[in-house]
Amino acid sequence: MKARSEKLKRLVAVQRHLERMTESEVAETARQRTELAGTIDVVVDAMGSAHPMHRVFSGHYASQLGRLVQKDQMLLGIQQVHEARMMKERAKGDRLEEHMKDARLSEDREAADNSILDLIDQHVSGGAPASGKVDGR
Repeated sequence: MKARSEKLKRLVAVQRHLERMTESEVAETARQRTELAGTIDVVVDAMGSAHPMHRVFSGHYASQLGRLVQKDQMLLGIQQVHEARMMKERAKGDRLEEHMKDARLSEDREAADNSILDLIDQHVSGGAPASGKVDGR
């Protein structure tokens, strides 16, 4: 049978893996937002350009900019959800780790107590024979 601390150690490892997964989701969403910000900058530059071709497409650029800003707001919401989940997973992992450390301390204390009790039992049983027949009576 596995000790409680070993079971908790496995749970901590799983929880830390979940935490890393949510961190990568946050990073991916942040990367997408960065790319989107670059695209927004390009569209804004094109809208402000004095080039005659860009003036022809200004209506298209305006609608494109609206869609890009809307997508950025959506990604911001997703990123906030991922960040909240990441913090939640981190807090769970920290609590599990504390429980694991407490369980390990308890197991170590119990093992030390048992070894002391074994020493006492050996000392008590070694001092006197179990019956009078052992002495050759």
